[in-house]
Amino acid sequence: MVLGKVKSLTISFDCLNDSNVPVYSSGDTVSGRVNLEVTGEIRVKSLKIHARGHAKVRWTESRNAGSNTAYTQNYTEEVEYFNHKDILIGHERDDDNSEEGFHTIHSGRHEYAFSFELPQTPLATSFEGRHGSVRYWVKAELHRPWLLPVKLKKEFTVFEHIDINTPSLLSPQAGTKEKTLCCWFCTSGPISLSAKIERKGYTPGESIQIFAEIENCSSRMVVPKAAIYQTQAFYAKGKMKEVKQLVANLRGESLSSGKTETWNGKLLKIPPVSPSILDCSIIRVEYSLMVYVDIPGAMDLFLNLPLVIGTIPLHPFGSRTSSVSSQCSMNMNWLSLSLPERPEAPPSYAEVVTEEQRRNNLAPVNACDDFERALQGPLFAYIQEFRFLPPPLYSEVNNDLTSC
Repeated sequence: MVLGKVKSLTISFDCLNDSNVPVYSSGDTVSGRVNLEVTGEIRVKSLKIHARGHAKVRWTESRNAGSNTAYTQNYTEEVEYFNHKDILIGHERDDDNSEEGFHTIHSGRHEYAFSFELPQTPLATSFEGRHGSVRYWVKAELHRPWLLPVKLKKEFTVFEHIDINTPSLLSPQAGTKEKTLCCWFCTSGPISLSAKIERKGYTPGESIQIFAEIENCSSRMVVPKAAIYQTQAFYAKGKMKEVKQLVANLRGESLSSGKTETWNGKLLKIPPVSPSILDCSIIRVEYSLMVYVDIPGAMDLFLNLPLVIGTIPLHPFGSRTSSVSSQCSMNMNWLSLSLPERPEAPPSYAEVVTEEQRRNNLAPVNACDDFERALQGPLFAYIQEFRFLPPPLYSEVNNDLTSC
């Protein structure tokens, strides 16, 4: 008898969203099918699946140990989030080639369902960085007697919820700085910079409104600018490797001596980027908005305002609240962080909330529902796209934690 051959082995997921892309979060059930197509009859010892999620960090550094010797130091670290194995056909042992226990699969297409639950504990968001990654995958292994196993691995995406509708992420961020230029014995007037943004938390695809005032009392021509930076930090063996990446930027008008420029909500759009990773012990991904003044021939004057890129977008009512708060703030001196001496009375509930909004907001808010809606909206396109962007230009900083 001539044994048949394996024509294809594929894995498909039962997706939770309309985009047919496997995206999950902690506590979700991951289910799908292993699809096997064979030409002719085959004998099988087992068909297994192995699902795993882990964060891994790796980089190398060259060391000099003398005038003629050098060596390479490896830095690696790993955190496992879950490890699940299941047998769809056959038995546990694959080293037994006896005729007993073999399963016969006939010619054609066959489906084998699998299912497992992700841990309820927080998981790190899927991420691909320069010196580390967070990956989740399912691997299928088909074992046959006297033949090498057929293996296939397929990744799926995990997002840990970051809801930007929290007080800490809805609070405004602001700062003020000043710099005086000196040239030999001459001192020019100061360059001052004040900047503010409405909140700390955003989602990909949103635009940050930047309110800023730049005053140039120096003798030089300066240029106000703003940029979003992503900082990736990798930890292994008591050391840290830091990578800084430019995400988006904008440029204002050049300012000659004695001129002032005001930004009344200048927009800077957030492109497709990974959400912030704040709870992983070996990989951390953070964002910041830098508003700065480019000064030729001198160190730039800059302000760093922290950002958190989340997965659950701003509620419509939260947006209205933020808008009202911002408008009241701009009516007074928006650059001041202190309260006004005689604050105005807040608007009445009826003025802020319509009857329709009131009825809509009577229903309890569910974070899982918000996340599912986000996956079906425009945010999902941004969240998925960041994994396929070309590698950016990086700047790197090495930090030895043991020297602190």
